[in-house]
Amino acid sequence: MPPLQALQARLQHQFANPALLQRAITHRSFSADHYERLEFLGDSVLNLAVSSLLYQRLSHQPEGDLSRIRANLVKEGTLHQLALQLQLPSVLRLGEGEARSGGQQRASILADTLEALLGAVYLDAGYSVAEALVHRLFAAVEINPQMQAAAKDAKTALQEWLQGRKMKLPQYTVVATEGAAHRQTFEVECQITELELVARGSGATRRMAEQAAAAAMQTLLQSKRI
Repeated sequence: MPPLQALQARLQHQFANPALLQRAITHRSFSADHYERLEFLGDSVLNLAVSSLLYQRLSHQPEGDLSRIRANLVKEGTLHQLALQLQLPSVLRLGEGEARSGGQQRASILADTLEALLGAVYLDAGYSVAEALVHRLFAAVEINPQMQAAAKDAKTALQEWLQGRKMKLPQYTVVATEGAAHRQTFEVECQITELELVARGSGATRRMAEQAAAAAMQTLLQSKRI
């Protein structure tokens, strides 16, 4: 069976628009028609679908616990493992330099590709189909209230700090990218509108840059004694 046909079988979704699937597995080092916009969309699909899953499975847990558990489920490490189960390294389209440097096994790329696939399924067939896919992917992942004890990352900690004060969630915006496609550095701005505060962070991936920006915002909040 051709690799992309086999992937669709593993996803249990046959694309009506094959171009979406091609884009979802294409890294920016391979083509200008790459997965990053789909990844942006898939990130939101993933968070909503996992939220609905937790709402169903953990019906007695309060909001704060659900937020912490969700953070454990949508973090890079978990998405990386799911991407490996889907055998995404075998279908990734990478530029020569990125491939030589081991991009097919890089956790951040595989996690981003999985999110892009979710975005592609959403555009191809709608939210209910994408949600069902997320629920299937997480069917074998252990989900229990004890997950709340896991260490919080900077984004989760900042989100909980704001929620505890009834403030809106921070906005993360990529403001700059530098370097060659296979060795890029992302700069992300974290903004808390209600406090009129902005902090920036950088990293080798968008995820890492967002975490750095969240950490910088926490430092800023502490310095202002807010």
